[in-house]
Amino acid sequence: MSYKTSILEKTKQMNTLKTGNKVPHFTSIDDAGNKIDWNDYLGQKVIVFFYPKASTPGCTAEACNLSDHYEQLKGAGYTLLGVSADSVKRQANFKNKYDFPFPLLADEDKTVINAFGVWGPKKFMGKEYDGIHRMTFIINEEGVVERVIEKVKTKDHAAQILE
Repeated sequence: MSYKTSILEKTKQMNTLKTGNKVPHFTSIDDAGNKIDWNDYLGQKVIVFFYPKASTPGCTAEACNLSDHYEQLKGAGYTLLGVSADSVKRQANFKNKYDFPFPLLADEDKTVINAFGVWGPKKFMGKEYDGIHRMTFIINEEGVVERVIEKVKTKDHAAQILE
């Protein structure tokens, strides 16, 4: 089984949202401790990107790439939300260190992670464990998933989104 096939099999097991699915309602807390309500984003095109852990090399590369191309993404009509299971403090430190112009959700109870179905089995250095799969969801104004990026290129993610 190829790496790509194994990822696809795992996402099937995880019940990940797919193109055409409506995003279920959720509330969460952002890096500043503000309540985030999904209903506030209806009527907007939204990019929701999930990353395993704030301030790690891959997650930093991904978030910095999106930040570097933020004006371009905004110009295309997108609002961005980053999500991981990190604490508010860790998300705030990550955002402040790199001056990200978008909110980072501190989804410690995995409400948003489970709503999108991105928590599941992973493999790293021969060990299997459960964790967040790095995935991005592009959502239309009606709250429907238009596209799912399962194989995120951390250093060139904005280009993947805009293609």
